[in-house]
Formats: sequence, structure tokens, C-alpha cells
Amino acid sequence: MTTISWIIERLLVKPTEGSLTDVVITADWRCNGSQESFSGTCYGSASFAPPTENFTPYPDLTEQQVLNWCFANGVDKTAIEANVTQQIENQINPPVIAPPLPWLPPVVVAPEAPVVEAAA
Repeated sequence: MTTISWIIERLLVKPTEGSLTDVVITADWRCNGSQESFSGTCYGSASFAPPTENFTPYPDLTEQQVLNWCFANGVDKTAIEANVTQQIENQINPPVIAPPLPWLPPVVVAPEAPVVEAAA
């Protein structure tokens, strides 16, 4: 089963916006997925209009709150998680492969001979 996680990597803020301070205007997000030794990722940015009500001071913001802003402002959570999951599925079951050319003889790798130390 694929494990999906979302993180906010960076926030861009306007130092002042009217009477408000440290107003978040952009969030850089990343969606990571993993399954056993396979992984996928997708990242992007979401921009926000200055708040008109319910302003949360910068020190009081939570990562989940900012992620919810991203999802409410054009970041398609379902589509991005599907993309990350598909990246992992394509690693497990590649949709395209590059087999050896059929007209060339196969490459045989000879096993290395064991190293024998000389007696002193």
C-alpha cells in the first residue's frame, strides 16, 4: 500500500498588508509517496489573496491550515495523490521497457575469480 504525505516547504509573506503583518501570499508544497523501496513526488506552489477576515497571525499557523488553503485555492489533492501513486506503480510495473536488441548476442558477465592470497 502506498503511503502519502503532504508538507509545506516554504511560505512567502508580505511584511505588511494594510494593518496586518506577515501575511502569507504563497505556499510551496510537496506531496510524497512511498511503497516499499519505491517513491514518487509532486510539488508546486499556491498563491493566496490577502485575507479579508479570519486572519491567523504567522506564529499561530499550522501546516495543516496552510495545506487546507492550498487545497481551497486550486491544488487538486486527489489528482496529485493519483499522480504520485502512478509514479510508484510505474516503477513497480513499468509501462515501457527497453529489452536488449534481438539481433545482438546477449552480454554474458563472467563471475569474478576468487582472490587467493599467496602464502608468505
